[in-house]
Amino acid sequence: MPPYETTDIPAAELEVLQALWDKSPATVRDVLNELHNLGRQLAYTTVLTFLTRLEQKGFVKSDKSGIAYVYSPKVSRDKVSRSRLEEVLESFYDGAPGPLVLQLMREGKFTKTEIGELQQLIDDLDAKNKRRKRS
Repeated sequence: MPPYETTDIPAAELEVLQALWDKSPATVRDVLNELHNLGRQLAYTTVLTFLTRLEQKGFVKSDKSGIAYVYSPKVSRDKVSRSRLEEVLESFYDGAPGPLVLQLMREGKFTKTEIGELQQLIDDLDAKNKRRKRS
């Protein structure tokens, strides 16, 4: 477990971590190129600084055995996403996921596939609730 909470990752460092999740394992140059492809024009030294900070915080590890350092994430996208979502739930919805989900469903744009997945989740929850009532 990193010594810092995943909510301690500032937005700029999070962008670098996201690029690393997409390109891992990666050199600074690989991460820089990914960020450039996403329209972010950062300097090489800036990306290096962010990767160094992320490593110091325990979110990234580096392999220093070659000519160029090769970085890999130590924390998953899912873990950071869950942590950030829990923070939003606590801050805005008193920890209750229902109002957040309803707001997202009212305001979001979903593909047919996503709507099908949402419907399946609703059906599964409904069946689970019916089983509980019978028990």
